Amino acid sequence: MSLLELDDVKVHFPVKKGLVFDRTVGHVYAVDGISLSVEAGQTYGLVGESGCGKTTLGRAVLRLVDITAGGVVFDGTDLAKLPDEEMRRYRRRLQMVFQDPLGSLNPRQNIESILSEGMAAHGIGTDRADRREKIKAILAKVGLPTNSLSRYPHEFSGGQRQRIGIARALVLEPDVIICDEPVSALDVSIQAQVINLLEELQESLGLTYLVIAHDLAVVRHISDVIGVMYLGSLVEEAPSDALYAEPKHPYTKALMSAVPVPDPEVEDRRERILLQGDLPSPANPPAGCRFHTRCPWAQDTLCATERPVLTDVGGGHKVACHFAAEIEAGTVGLNRPIGIEAVVGEGTPPLVEAAEPADEPAGESGAVPAPREAAEKADTV
Repeated sequence: MSLLELDDVKVHFPVKKGLVFDRTVGHVYAVDGISLSVEAGQTYGLVGESGCGKTTLGRAVLRLVDITAGGVVFDGTDLAKLPDEEMRRYRRRLQMVFQDPLGSLNPRQNIESILSEGMAAHGIGTDRADRREKIKAILAKVGLPTNSLSRYPHEFSGGQRQRIGIARALVLEPDVIICDEPVSALDVSIQAQVINLLEELQESLGLTYLVIAHDLAVVRHISDVIGVMYLGSLVEEAPSDALYAEPKHPYTKALMSAVPVPDPEVEDRRERILLQGDLPSPANPPAGCRFHTRCPWAQDTLCATERPVLTDVGGGHKVACHFAAEIEAGTVGLNRPIGIEAVVGEGTPPLVEAAEPADEPAGESGAVPAPREAAEKADTV
C-alpha cells in the first residue's frame, strides 16, 4: 500500500448570498475528483496553471480546508474521517512548507520560538534545553548558523527564510512534507540551492514529498512522478521522464511547448501550441471534458458531453482524454485553424504559437540552471 493515497477527493466551497439569512447559490469546484498515490520515499510533483486547485488539494491533505467528499488515506488511516483532535496529532507526521517564506513566519517571534512551538505542542523534547539542542541540529542540516536562534525573520534573506520554513517542518520528524511552490518566491540561483537541499534531506531522512509548482523545470528535476492538474481535475500522470519525453494530453502538450529551449534552431522549428481563451471559472466548469473549451483537438462527439476518465495507457502513464491515441497517431486534426500562426521554412510542420505565460514574480522563469552548478556559484544564503 502507498504511504499517501487520495481517493476521489473533492473540495467545493459554497457561494453564499444574502445579508441576514445566508443561502447557498452555488459552489466553487476547486478540487473535483482527484485520485493519486504517493509511495514512501518518493517525490510526487503536481503542476498546473494558477487557479487549477493544486494548492487547495495540498491543504486538503492536511485538513486545513474541509474535504467535501472522498478519502485521504495516510499510512492506512483515512484522515478525512478523523475527529479534529486526532487529526491534530497526525499533523506531526504531515507537514507543509509554504510558498511565501516571510508571510509564513511570525515576525514577532524569534527563530527558537518559531521552531520550538510545534515541538512543545506535540511533546517533542523533554525540556527547553533538549528542544534547543534538537533545533540546533536541524538548523545545521538546513545550512543555517546555530547561533541564530535569537534572530527574527526580517533579519534573514529570502533563501534563509525558506530554510527556516523547512526546518520548522523537520523538527517534528514528519514522514511526508507538502511543498507548496517552495522556490517560486526566490531568485533563480537560490532556487537551485533549495532544490538541492530538499533532495539531500530526502536522501538522508527518507522523506516523502508532494511538491506543488507551476515551474516545469523545477518539477522535472525533483520529481519521480508528475501529475498535471486542470480546473480541479487530474488530466495526466506519468513518471517524470516519460511525461517530458512524450506528453499525451493536449493540455500537457501546451504546457511543455511553452517552456523555452536553449537551442535556437530547435526552438524555431518545434511545435508550439496556442490555447485560446482563459481558464474557465471553477464556479461554472464546462460540461464534459473540462479542457474542451480550449483544446485545439476537441471533437463534438464526446468532448463536450462526456467527462473522460484517467486511464492507464501503459508504463504507469495515465491520461484523461477521449482521443489521446488518435492525436498521437495523427488521425485527429486541429479543429481551430486560427491557432496556426506561421510556417517555419519550406517543408517544415506548421508552427502553432505558444500562449504567453502569465506574469510571474522574479525568479519564476521556466528555465532553471543546472541546480548543483548554480548552487556552487551563488552567494551563501
